[in-house]
Amino acid sequence: MKEVIVVASGKGGTGKSTVTVGLGTALADEGYKVLLVDCDSGMRGLDIMLGITRSLVFDIADAVSGSCTVENTVYPCPNKKGLFLMPAPLNAYDEVAPQVLGQLVDGVADIFDYIIVDSPAGVGSGFEAAAYPATRALVVVNTEPTSLRGGQNVARKLTECGVSDIRLVINKFNRKTFEKMALYEDLDEVIDVTALQLIAVIPEDYALAAAIQSGKIGTASKASNALSRLAGRIQGRKEPLLIK
Repeated sequence: MKEVIVVASGKGGTGKSTVTVGLGTALADEGYKVLLVDCDSGMRGLDIMLGITRSLVFDIADAVSGSCTVENTVYPCPNKKGLFLMPAPLNAYDEVAPQVLGQLVDGVADIFDYIIVDSPAGVGSGFEAAAYPATRALVVVNTEPTSLRGGQNVARKLTECGVSDIRLVINKFNRKTFEKMALYEDLDEVIDVTALQLIAVIPEDYALAAAIQSGKIGTASKASNALSRLAGRIQGRKEPLLIK
């Protein structure tokens, strides 16, 4: 089994899917073959972010029903060599069970260097499916109390699901706003609240968010540079957590 990373968050709006796409893009830029798996049944969006919506015919539910092979659900990203997507069903009632998703991932694991599973926000059944095949996890939070509480809940559930390698990603970080809100003394306090080891701080970056939402991945920006450093840390390289 190749490395399977689940990207999770306790609440919506943290930018979890942007982190998923950005990390996948950064790893593909280094020459790796990367599969993104969208687990947000009924709310799928990675196809839009990768610019492949018009080419979609099959999704995860079709492979489960036998309408196609697992390989038929894997689509190459037209704008990024080495990056691929397995899309979620459009209908929430087609959500797959954890063991079934594990089988689907196993079926294509030997083809890819990294598989990144984009979990739906929260800790419902979709989250459990996303966590099932994971060998490690990234919990994405913003520096707000509600987001951090959600991160705590997600981390606890990931542990219950058997995922032991869990790291913290602080996303949409704006130092001026952070200091002005004065909710926490510093980032160390934020990290202490979650009780997770920090692996990346991604700055707030509307340029990257706009580019990804319009299917134009790979746009150079402060956030994309931070995501490249995250990709390096995923591989075990020593990269700075935060560029001032």
